[in-house]
Amino acid sequence: MGRDGRRTRVRELFQGVFRRLLPLALTLLVLMLALELDPGVARGAAAATPPQAPSAPPVVAPAVGSAPKAGDPLPSQGAYQLGKVRILGVPVITVAAPVLSEAGGGPDATTRAKVIEGNLEMLYQGRTFCSGGEALAEFLVHRFLVDDGGKGESACGLETTALNGPPDAVSVVVVPEEGGIHRLEARVAGRDQPLPLLTVTPEDARLNGLDNADLAARWQRILQRRLRLARQLMRPEALLRRWAHLALAEVGLLGLLALNLWCWRRIRRRAALWEDHYPLGGRSWRRNLAIQGLQGFSFVLLMAFTALLLTMAGVAMLAVPGQVPTALDLLLQPWGIAVKLLLVGMVNLLAQAVLGLWLRQWVGQASLPAPLRDRRHQRCRSLLHVQRRLVGLACLLLAVVWILADMPGVKEVSDRVVLLGGAVLGSLAIVFQGVLRDFVAGLAILLGDAFALGDSVEIRGLRGEVTDLGLLATELRCADQRVALFPNSVCAQVVNHTKLRSGVEVEVILSPRCGDLRQALAVMDEAIQAFAADPLWRPSLLRAPELLGVTASGPSGITLAVSVETVAGAQGAAGRELRLLLLERLAGAGLPLADQP
Repeated sequence: MGRDGRRTRVRELFQGVFRRLLPLALTLLVLMLALELDPGVARGAAAATPPQAPSAPPVVAPAVGSAPKAGDPLPSQGAYQLGKVRILGVPVITVAAPVLSEAGGGPDATTRAKVIEGNLEMLYQGRTFCSGGEALAEFLVHRFLVDDGGKGESACGLETTALNGPPDAVSVVVVPEEGGIHRLEARVAGRDQPLPLLTVTPEDARLNGLDNADLAARWQRILQRRLRLARQLMRPEALLRRWAHLALAEVGLLGLLALNLWCWRRIRRRAALWEDHYPLGGRSWRRNLAIQGLQGFSFVLLMAFTALLLTMAGVAMLAVPGQVPTALDLLLQPWGIAVKLLLVGMVNLLAQAVLGLWLRQWVGQASLPAPLRDRRHQRCRSLLHVQRRLVGLACLLLAVVWILADMPGVKEVSDRVVLLGGAVLGSLAIVFQGVLRDFVAGLAILLGDAFALGDSVEIRGLRGEVTDLGLLATELRCADQRVALFPNSVCAQVVNHTKLRSGVEVEVILSPRCGDLRQALAVMDEAIQAFAADPLWRPSLLRAPELLGVTASGPSGITLAVSVETVAGAQGAAGRELRLLLLERLAGAGLPLADQP
């Protein structure tokens, strides 16, 4: 290998490494930007330094020491953040926090709701503040290393909340404070000190349109009732009864799942037997309808199998405390998915019907000449073939995005994850740029009418009939029945032999010892006139064949040519028939052909 070859090899190596590392570098860069642009930090910065616009004065949060009145208007639309407080996963109350504040302090609504939920959880479920390893390490230290008589205080739990007491052992009370503010506390039997739950802020009262005292009394009733219910549901005997019922439900669903799978396999086997026993060409319409019905019913059973799996997952999640809303969402998913698939299917059928009507309207223009109408019919076949795939693919993507967007947990995806997803899509677009290039080239072929289904084309020296025009590739069927598949991006230079019309040049080579060329031309002209008057070939000819005369001469022979113009696709058969007729007429006239003694 010479110096130039080594340089080329090194340059190709660096180019390959660059193409592979560029998507990874872009992904890491956007990920770093996503981590830096935290929406919570941006909100905190906006709250700390509100914009000073001369036309819109900044919103000032109500003072903590002033009790709002029920009729006081809100400072500004969108001035509050809202956070939902849940007990066992079910929303109980909604707390508020100002978006813009002169003081700039205090947590946002989401953080405040999480803190209140943590206070409430200590009253109805055992809560540990350590991981499994930390709890085990603490036990080993107190058991073997610290000599405290086995009475060491635990840092991983709260034993003072009296969780094992009856449900009515907890009560929520309202404690008034200075400035008209009220605080909610939980008092538990067996605990000397009350457990603070939350403080009803002026923002909460102003948002709910109540006085601070009225809102505190309402929240006190709601929280006390829901806390006692949660403590009742979290008792060991209630949990055991709940798990037993759910286990029975899971066993029943498992039986239905097995029955569904057995029916699906039987129907698929029966459909396969009918398809093998009754060929496609020998079926009656009733038998064909029966086979289609079996295939459709097997698809319905498959969808029911998927729905049963989701139902089992939802029932299993009902056994987890605090996951009831998520479990209900999973239980409702099969029905929601069925409705969405039905709506997307209707949209698919409607879109294909409308596009089909527009294409047929475009084809059926009576003012066009006959060749252009025929070409439009051919293009319509290609466009209908591709638009079914495009509309089907678009509807499939719509259904997938719609279903995933409503699944539990997906709605709560943060902006950073969405930004990261965009970065990943951008990287994939770079990696699969060849696929995108083929897709765009396929659209250009369709819109530019480079070729259509049924055309005889030549791509990169290979000639064949276009049997499939896809979104990414074009399929050719050659004369020897080989199938050639070309990516659409390599179809930039195409020779189309059948667009609007076709033609062929028929050549006959006479011997160089042929002395009377004018007689040969006269014989050929008579043969051409007879061929043009033949009723079998006259419909295929756009005009009478043209005798071109002597086109070449040399030691090997004298070439005489005839130009034939036919309708699209008829040039091969017409050229073969005319060549046979010319050879018969020339041989009958005693005119020697090339390579004859």
